[in-house]
Amino acid sequence: MKIVSSETGVVSIPREEGPLTGGMGKNAEFVTIKIMTEDGIEGIGYSGFASSVMLKALKESVDALLGQIVGKDPRCVENLNNWLRELAGGGAPSGLVTRAISGIDVALWDIKGKSAGEPLHRLLGGYRDKVPTYASGFLWRTYDLDQLAETSSNLVKQGFKAMKFRMGAENSAAKEIARMKVMREAVGPDVTIMLDINQGWDVNTAISIGRQLYEYDLYWLEDPVNHQDFAGLARIADSLDTPIAAGEYHYGLEAFRTMLELRSIDIAMVDLLRVGGITQWMKAAHTAEAYNVPVVSHLATEVLAHGVAASPNGTWVEHMPWTFGMFTEEPKIVDGMIVMSDSPGLGIEFDEDKLKMFQHQG
Repeated sequence: MKIVSSETGVVSIPREEGPLTGGMGKNAEFVTIKIMTEDGIEGIGYSGFASSVMLKALKESVDALLGQIVGKDPRCVENLNNWLRELAGGGAPSGLVTRAISGIDVALWDIKGKSAGEPLHRLLGGYRDKVPTYASGFLWRTYDLDQLAETSSNLVKQGFKAMKFRMGAENSAAKEIARMKVMREAVGPDVTIMLDINQGWDVNTAISIGRQLYEYDLYWLEDPVNHQDFAGLARIADSLDTPIAAGEYHYGLEAFRTMLELRSIDIAMVDLLRVGGITQWMKAAHTAEAYNVPVVSHLATEVLAHGVAASPNGTWVEHMPWTFGMFTEEPKIVDGMIVMSDSPGLGIEFDEDKLKMFQHQG
């Protein structure tokens, strides 16, 4: 089997406000990827979640790398992933290079699954066929207390049994705790709550406020400080009973080894496009497993549900709707679980009408 051609496009999909201050733009922009084989199999993937000003450079990076794999066997995913990283970045995980390779890697795995007639979650390990999911893409830091209470209550009514909200922008500990209190009162004692700080605190603040959060039965505290402060994260993890989740900001595998060795994290959160695609995501998951640490996904719901389902230490899939507008259907949720499809490969297809509708004008 050989790759004969590829095709890319750019879409701009309306979304909820962003995770920090609402100033990240009203649209989520992605480079769509299609890879065609001589056997008529088409694999799909995407790259994105980068700044709008980098979108042109990202597409050019994807196109340049796709041109290098024409004539290659798409089933040799490990070989191609490694070769492209060496070719484009000297082996170092590096920004747009890794994001571009990751999207290509997803399309290659889609081909591999379709060629084998197996869904990716079985091809990657087949540990389970449904995975718990939590509502993300809502409950932003810009929401006031009334918005938090109303939105979280509505998510419960929609059937979500877990959800994540954001803190880290208030000017006092009391105001931060007030957000946690409202959330717990709004959803009741049986709904799982995760909390994301997006690197908004220092170490002492994280420990001080983190101790006060314990009484609200918080499932995890995510990225409380700068992602490169491994020692600081270790201090926080050692000081708090609430598990610390981190990892989404890191490129490549090396940082996960460091965090695990230093016991900086209790939960490994791995981003698809930063780590290096499905190929490298699974390595990060297995590395965490060796340290008896659970792994959870970051973004890319429809792709990483496969990785979490394939991993014995896989626990939660982030239900982030920003990408759903590209596809013919959304992940199927039953009783708070994403039910994995038996369709080969990713089990999803681009919605061509929507791709045309959301085509980026720039």
